[in-house]
Amino acid sequence: MAAAATATAPSAVAPPGPRLLPRRASPGSRRRVRPLPRWVVSASTSKSRAPRPRPASPASLSLDATATAGRRPVVRDYVEAAREMARRPDGGPPRWFAPLECAGGERVPGAPTLLYLPGIDGVGLGLIRHHDRLAKMFDVWCLHIPVQDRTTFQGLVEYVERTVKSERSRAPDRPIYLVGESIGACIALAVAARNRDVDLVLVLVNPGTSFHRSQLQSLSALLDLVPDPFHLSTPQFLNFLTGNFMKMSTRFDEAGQVLSEVTSVLLPSLMYLADILPKESIVWKLKMLRTAASYVNSRLHAVKAQTLVVASGNDELLPSRDEAERLRGMLKNCRVRHFRDNGHKILLEDGFDLATSIKGSTYYRRSRQPDFVSDYLPPTPDELEKAIDHDRLLNFATDPVMLSTLTDGRIVRGLAGLPREGPVLFVGYHMLMGFELGPLVTGVLKSTGIHIRGLAHPFLFNESSEQLLPDTSYFDLPRIMGAVPVTGVNFYKLLSEKQFVLLFPGGAREALHRKGEEYKLFWPEQSEFVRMASRFGATIVPFGVVGEDDICDLLLDYNDLVKLPFYDAIDKKINEGGLRKLRTDSTGEIKNQDMHPVVLTPKVPGRFYFIFGKPIETRGREKELRDKEKAQHLYLHVKSEVESCIKYLKEKREEDPYRSILPRLLYQATHGSDAEIPTFEP
Repeated sequence: MAAAATATAPSAVAPPGPRLLPRRASPGSRRRVRPLPRWVVSASTSKSRAPRPRPASPASLSLDATATAGRRPVVRDYVEAAREMARRPDGGPPRWFAPLECAGGERVPGAPTLLYLPGIDGVGLGLIRHHDRLAKMFDVWCLHIPVQDRTTFQGLVEYVERTVKSERSRAPDRPIYLVGESIGACIALAVAARNRDVDLVLVLVNPGTSFHRSQLQSLSALLDLVPDPFHLSTPQFLNFLTGNFMKMSTRFDEAGQVLSEVTSVLLPSLMYLADILPKESIVWKLKMLRTAASYVNSRLHAVKAQTLVVASGNDELLPSRDEAERLRGMLKNCRVRHFRDNGHKILLEDGFDLATSIKGSTYYRRSRQPDFVSDYLPPTPDELEKAIDHDRLLNFATDPVMLSTLTDGRIVRGLAGLPREGPVLFVGYHMLMGFELGPLVTGVLKSTGIHIRGLAHPFLFNESSEQLLPDTSYFDLPRIMGAVPVTGVNFYKLLSEKQFVLLFPGGAREALHRKGEEYKLFWPEQSEFVRMASRFGATIVPFGVVGEDDICDLLLDYNDLVKLPFYDAIDKKINEGGLRKLRTDSTGEIKNQDMHPVVLTPKVPGRFYFIFGKPIETRGREKELRDKEKAQHLYLHVKSEVESCIKYLKEKREEDPYRSILPRLLYQATHGSDAEIPTFEP
């Protein structure tokens, strides 16, 4: 598993342009080889155009795959691979390598390039737990900076800059992603400040721009007094190592296994640190980090790129949480994701997924302009499980009942009446605060495999909206599950791709209704969705949902809030950025699409009830429904069906002996927690 690398004398200038040297395996060779390290490296004195990673040969790929078959890499894999790379006698220069997990397999068409810029260790394997996921979304390269290399910060910036420019010339319509960790984040910011005309997306993981306010500032002075290798016993490095060991991706059933892991992972990790962070290298890199932080902080005003800052709440080396907020205020196009329980090496820790964070922030795109339809990637099993977990308490408390209507008009429990081929348009009532969304989308997906894409209020996608929330990632799950901003263009694209689309004509006015307005529809007067649906022959499925009045009461609504003396300022902040301009052509109550908070008081939980009405076909009626009068007639018919669904559920739930949570708990206690709880007869 050899990698091509040319050892040269330490360099204080910018290294040459990279060139990929393809892996070669002798035909038919099946001899046993060490499965680590897993990479393809480039090292060249040529200043030619940046390389394109090539897939490994099938033989070498299959041998390599045995190392991680069926599991995600853990800290041990990182330690072993990093030690292998660090122990190679190598004075530089820095070079790019393509991990074998990223060199083959299925990748989305038009995938953008992702360049990973490592932290202080410089190994370039920081994404080892994320290679498989990222390889499906990006063309991934990682930067390796040999232990003995002495390339300056300016030299590293110029090296990355040359690759960025080469990538832009190769694919001028695609963005280039720079994922930088600590000092790598400084390199990414410097490249962005120097290349404002290049379409860059920055992902800064615990950025080193906070060096002057960190423990590393004092550590650099202390190292002069500590002999090698005792520098690794300083509190900063011990906290860094043990903190990551405690949060690494492993699970145990017995105490003996824990002890085994301590000896097999923690102790080799100490030797690994001694290999890649000798005192001389640490001193050099800390000086570089001081220079990098000063350089970048004086140029933040010049950064125009989209920026996602990933900040750990328990960072042992840097004040990352505070720094993330500072950068959000300094950068013009910046979003922040806080991870309260993670440490400095968050990329190696269990529970964090970089691909999910990029998708959830809406920063994944394959062209200059984001396209919420064509750029969308369906949720992975892990992401779906997170979405289900997010609503697990609500589902437990309300035990949703789902009914559907067959083509002959019979109502049955379950979703047998839903169409299985798109395009399909689900149109219904928007419950208070959108409580129905999670149970609806995940429930339908689990039961039928139908993935519903919702047309959502722009508030869910506005960067300033995130700053008003206690958790900036609150809207990430709806985006990951397929929500798109409600626009005519997005509606058109979804139907043209035969998707299953969810539309609430009542919008925010319905979901944030006033006291006494529960189950009242606030639909526009004009038939805004009928002609679009008929153009693509979409099947319209009207539906109703009830249960909001069984879980809470509305204590303060909008009419109450506007009477408060300070609310004007809050209202202006919530609805800034043009969010009020939704449906400006409408009249009456539906024109009022302002977002505002509500204050609720909980009740002893009742039950949610969904019913999907009889599907309404528009296929073959496009010419007929071009007539405004006929389209309006169908529109009113759909609205009437939704009202009938709501009325049916309100009446039938009175017959449900398990409407309250108390009899449901008793039923589960006697029949098992997985037993389906009965309801009324449809």
